[in-house]
Amino acid sequence: MESLREKLETVPAHQRKAVESSLAEVQSELALLEARRDVLHSILQFMSGAAEPSGLASRIDALERTVPAALAGESSPGSHLTGREEPASVTVFSQQPKPSGIWGTLREIVGVSEELRTLDDTLRLTDELSQSVKQMQDPLRHAVKDLVSQSDAILNQPDSQDPAVLAQQKSSLDGMTAQFKLISTTSLPLSKEAILLDVYRKNLVNWRSAVKSEYSADLKKLLVQLLSIAVLVGVVLAIFDLWRRAILRYVPDLRRRYQFLLLRRIALWFVITLIVVFGLASELGSIATFAGLMTAGVAVALQNVILAAVGYFLLIGKFGVRVGDRVQIAGVTGEVVEIGLIRLHVMELAGTGGDLQPTGRVVGFSNSVVFQPTPGVFKQAPGTSFVWHEISLTLAPDSDYRAVEKRILGAVDVAFKQYQEDFERQRRQLEMSLNSVAVGSLAPKVRFRLTAAGLEVLVRFPVELRKAVEIDDGVTREILSAIEREPKLKVVGADVPTIRLRTDNPGPDSSHT
Repeated sequence: MESLREKLETVPAHQRKAVESSLAEVQSELALLEARRDVLHSILQFMSGAAEPSGLASRIDALERTVPAALAGESSPGSHLTGREEPASVTVFSQQPKPSGIWGTLREIVGVSEELRTLDDTLRLTDELSQSVKQMQDPLRHAVKDLVSQSDAILNQPDSQDPAVLAQQKSSLDGMTAQFKLISTTSLPLSKEAILLDVYRKNLVNWRSAVKSEYSADLKKLLVQLLSIAVLVGVVLAIFDLWRRAILRYVPDLRRRYQFLLLRRIALWFVITLIVVFGLASELGSIATFAGLMTAGVAVALQNVILAAVGYFLLIGKFGVRVGDRVQIAGVTGEVVEIGLIRLHVMELAGTGGDLQPTGRVVGFSNSVVFQPTPGVFKQAPGTSFVWHEISLTLAPDSDYRAVEKRILGAVDVAFKQYQEDFERQRRQLEMSLNSVAVGSLAPKVRFRLTAAGLEVLVRFPVELRKAVEIDDGVTREILSAIEREPKLKVVGADVPTIRLRTDNPGPDSSHT
């Protein structure tokens, strides 16, 4: 074009028209080439902007370009004209920590699986849309190829000096340029859309690959957590099984063995519950705080029940009670008929002296009675069933001391002869139960005391609970017989001796004549 313009200034008049026709034809060629160039540059520029960044710096630049102006701290358009800065609404995104428990991992797996399904649906819709765009692009692409082929054929023709031919070529090129611009106006948005869809699909594939990796990692994490809990529970079961075997081997007493086995069972379920709860928990800090508050509330609201439950283990301890034991609780004497986790039931006994009979009533006591500051539960030592009774009588002051001692001790020994072996067995059992404590002989004892009325004789002797009446009657009968046979023994106050029986068991009137 530059050479033709220079030539146009120096060419003779009769050749001017031919040069002008050539210049016009070259201008049409240039317009067509510029139209093709503009479309190509627009596509290339769009592709370079839509392409995925390859390096770290490119990714940072791409992210920086996508950050909103408000988040980047830039002022809004036109703010420099008003002289004031508009407030920027900044949204801060914080990454939430990964859940640690099985429950949180399960929720994470469900969420990731939902995300995978959403990505699969989006990929399917993207492929369908890309296919539709390609179907719309095909006719336009063929038309563009035809126009390019025709224009290349004209451009590759040798230069002609005929104004008519040049005019025809110019007309054809102008028509092709107009048609190319018309087609490119339609095909260019479709091409850009196809490029965007392709980039979008690649991003979706990368996204899905990352989510799939996360899904696999969560599954592995869940498997490891379940395996860890299973191994931990197995270790706990093995330890508690060793505990059970140790109890069966080293605790010969059946009662204490049952107590240890019960305690082991409660501890086992408690530990397994803790393992499962802490394994399922997503946030240990929150559950620990909640458990602490809940425990404090339960402890305040159920303090009596908790005391009763703890008292149960004290009641069934080494010196605890069992069904059939005769006990005294809060002034009530009776036999234990049931020992529950919260309450203890006693069949009430009443009567005079050692002759105690059921009253037909069952008394219930809370197990927390063992924590009361006042005397709570009285029972016999394990393996024993005896109490001490006492007979008191007053003789004349001039009674022979040695004769009294000989006659009274002889009478009591006669009455106790058939029970001596049984009391000796109970004494040995008592020493075994009390371990290091020595127990004296369970034999009758006679004590004397001078009073204003005369010589007071106190006869203290053990009686078995089941045979208390029988032993009391035997001792009383032998003492009366000894007094009658000895003239030197005179009971003060009446011709018929009055003997008062006093027991160590508190209760209703416990004396008889």
